[in-house]
Amino acid sequence: MSPLVKIRSERDQMSAVERRIADFIVENAQLLRDYSSQQLANALGISQSSVVKFTQKLGFKGYPDLKYSIGEAIARAAPGETAPVSPAQGAASEALGDRLWRRKCAAEEETRVINAPATIQAVAEAIDRAGRSGRVFLLGMGDDDVHVRAFALRLALLGILTVHSFDVVRMTSNVAAAKAGDVLVVISEFGQHAALGKIARQFRERRGQLVTLTRHTANPLRTLADIALVVSAHDEQPYIQSLLYQSAMQHLLDSVFVRLCEGHDDRHAQLLGNLERIQHILEP
Repeated sequence: MSPLVKIRSERDQMSAVERRIADFIVENAQLLRDYSSQQLANALGISQSSVVKFTQKLGFKGYPDLKYSIGEAIARAAPGETAPVSPAQGAASEALGDRLWRRKCAAEEETRVINAPATIQAVAEAIDRAGRSGRVFLLGMGDDDVHVRAFALRLALLGILTVHSFDVVRMTSNVAAAKAGDVLVVISEFGQHAALGKIARQFRERRGQLVTLTRHTANPLRTLADIALVVSAHDEQPYIQSLLYQSAMQHLLDSVFVRLCEGHDDRHAQLLGNLERIQHILEP
C-alpha cells in the first residue's frame, strides 16, 4: 500500500498530534525529502519523538524509511498516490472537474484498501441468505437515505425484497418483527445518531445480523456491528469532503451488489429478466 494512501485511510483513527503530522506530510509530500525529522517537528511545534513514534506506528522502521517510501510513491505517480494540489495550483493546472475526479478516485482507493474483500463478501452472503429465508432491512437518514433507496431498488432487481424507511418510528415497528437470520443494513456517515443506535440494539436483541456503513471513525453504531464497512474520505473543504464520502460509499455498495450478481447464477438470471421486463414497459 502506498504510504500516502495508508496515512489518509488511517487518519480518522489518529490522535490530534498524529493528524497534524499526517496532514503536513500529505500536503507537502513532494517537499518531504528536504525535511529531517527534527525540521518537520519544528515546523509543527512538536517533539522529534512524536514524529518518530508516528512513523513507527505506521509500520516503518523510522522517519528516513517513511520519507524514502513516500519518494518512491511520488515517482511512480500512480492514481491516488500523489499528494493533493493546493486550490491555487489546481486552478492553474487543471479544470475543477478533473481535480474533483482525482480526489474521488483517491477516496475510493483509500476506502477499498481499508475494507478487506472478505468483509465485502461476508456482507453479500449475509444479504443473500436473508433474501432467501428471512428479510433484509435497510435504514438511513438524510442524504444516506438516498443511497438506501437506490440500494433497495438494486436488490429488488435481484429478487431480494427489502424493508426500508427513513422514518425511525416506522422502522422501529418493522424491526420489532425481526427474527434470527434477518439482516439490517444501517448507513450513517458519522454513526452518532442516537435513534439509529437504539434500533440497531433492538435488532440485535432479536438475534438479527447487523451491518453498518459509516466513516472510518470510532463511533457507537460501528461498535454494535456484526460486520462493519467503513469509508475514508477527506478534504479541507466540507462541500468537497461530502462529495468524496458519497462517492466512496456508493462504490462500497456497488461492490456488494456486483458480488451478489456474480456469485449466484439465479440472482443474475433474475436481474436480466427484470431488466428485460422494465425495458419492455418503457418502450413506446
